[in-house]
Amino acid sequence: MLSPNSFFDLEGYKHKHIFDGCAFVWEAISKIGQYIMVYATENDDAKRNAIKGKVLPGAFIDNGAGIYVGEGSIVEPGAFIQGPCIIGRNCQVRSGAYIRGNVITGDDCIIGHTSELKNAIMLNHSQAPHFNYVGDSILGSYVNLGCGTICSNVPLVSFKDRATGKRPPIILKIDGKAYNTGLAKFGAVVGDNTETGCNTVLNPGCLVGKNCRIYPGTSLPKGYYGDAQMIKLRQTSEFAPRNDLN
Repeated sequence: MLSPNSFFDLEGYKHKHIFDGCAFVWEAISKIGQYIMVYATENDDAKRNAIKGKVLPGAFIDNGAGIYVGEGSIVEPGAFIQGPCIIGRNCQVRSGAYIRGNVITGDDCIIGHTSELKNAIMLNHSQAPHFNYVGDSILGSYVNLGCGTICSNVPLVSFKDRATGKRPPIILKIDGKAYNTGLAKFGAVVGDNTETGCNTVLNPGCLVGKNCRIYPGTSLPKGYYGDAQMIKLRQTSEFAPRNDLN
């Protein structure tokens, strides 16, 4: 239920080996930086030509030696990419996008205007197209985040220990069992073909299965949500005449 294969069809994903040995899907999040480092030293393609797509004038590439942009991908003016980072083929990194390092995308992905990614994985055809934050998270194939969707990665009540300077790990409770993720920062895992409505917040530690739809404006608590769920927000509006116009 909590393994990578429960959330994603990894066939055809170039970087599927990052999930090797992961009993729980979130374990891949802590492996991103190391995976890119190994890719940089062992992958012949990476050594020959790091930037195969187009980086248009006005885009800023920091630590270019650790950044890989696949064939057919376009980085638009005003985008900022900090390495290490792997961008797949035929992707769009649109104007105003901010990639903060330790990011891996598959092919045909979109990182859109004012979207920020940090320590995250996107599978093929995944989209964070408008005003999104994706931190310490994994987005499956054909995931689409509605405008303003936030994958929040630090609990509101999380505080650094004064002695160690570290935050406590995020604990998930699923079917009465507690799981220590070992991650002080953990956003969301979003399964294949799931979509969120505008201004959705996935609170730290959300695990959302395949083929789900989440209504706009929903603030989803941490925990596990199974496949093919319609997660609905219900609200009421009150209408009254204005009396201050008389």
